[in-house]
Amino acid sequence: MCGRYTLNQSAAAIAQAFHLQEIPDVAAQYNIAPTQIVPTVLQNPTSQQYEFQPLHWGLIPSWAKDAKMGVKLINARAETVAEKPAFRASFKRRRCLVIADGFYEWQKQQTKKQPFYFRLQDGQPFGFAGLWDIWHSPQGEEIASCTILTTTANELLEPIHERMPVILAPEDYDLWLDTQVQTPEKLQPLLDPYPAEAMTAYPVSNLVNKPQHNSPECIVPLNQLN
Repeated sequence: MCGRYTLNQSAAAIAQAFHLQEIPDVAAQYNIAPTQIVPTVLQNPTSQQYEFQPLHWGLIPSWAKDAKMGVKLINARAETVAEKPAFRASFKRRRCLVIADGFYEWQKQQTKKQPFYFRLQDGQPFGFAGLWDIWHSPQGEEIASCTILTTTANELLEPIHERMPVILAPEDYDLWLDTQVQTPEKLQPLLDPYPAEAMTAYPVSNLVNKPQHNSPECIVPLNQLN
């Protein structure tokens, strides 16, 4: 699964990576957790331009009875996303990129779980494959929310965890965001594990275990902490 990730990039770097015309300042986040508002990219169906869009992390399907459903839907399995009722409509028509530059996963050890931090070798921001939807409460409240797709782990992650978030290559962004593309046959090939050789990983401290800890120390290698 993907339950925590990071985004510590300037607005200029994000705009360049995702071909965005306008983007607000984005505060550095070292421990992004479910239910928070997260930066994403959608494609405007009229102009075909990429647009920056903050979304609530935890997908609330439009037909959900209440917003609590989103807590259970922070991730969607790539293997079944086209069939699951909570995701299939969004998989066809409402796909997004969830902007990140790293993520955490925990390895089960004898008496504890050790957090590891994963990022790309070049340190650049990237897009998780995401889905989005809009939910309206009986009182008229509107919540736009998203989920992050996961797939089987690559060789780097496999010793730590059996699954990983789907990281899309920049050349696949257009296809993923294109609302005219709706067939699983065209989309599923994008959801393979990201190449392990393009990534790096190292253990970090238990600070990341609590969402309220949001500081650069969260991503410092464990052997460099005092």
